[in-house]
Amino acid sequence: MYAVIETGGKQYQVKEGDILFIEKLPVEAEENVTFDKVIVVGNGETTTVGAPYVAGATVEATVLKNGKAKKITVFTYKPKKASSHKKQGHRQPYTQIRIEAIKA
Repeated sequence: MYAVIETGGKQYQVKEGDILFIEKLPVEAEENVTFDKVIVVGNGETTTVGAPYVAGATVEATVLKNGKAKKITVFTYKPKKASSHKKQGHRQPYTQIRIEAIKA
């Protein structure tokens, strides 16, 4: 069985036991979280598509940890201008989850 959920402005296709890195959620590690914005639910034979979400479908997950991704460097400049260089770094916060159950 699989489902497509929406969280943090993104969509993820999940199955039971999957481990995902998603946009940071305001929950602590080892807590349970339920996603009710389920767009598609399917098992090998039938597929249910919501309009916009599948009624009564939920996906339950356990939060493994919260953290920050590796640092990326953002460098912007304007060509042929000597004093218009800007270097910034960014670390995107994330929440790592494990999908426990898909209830349709």
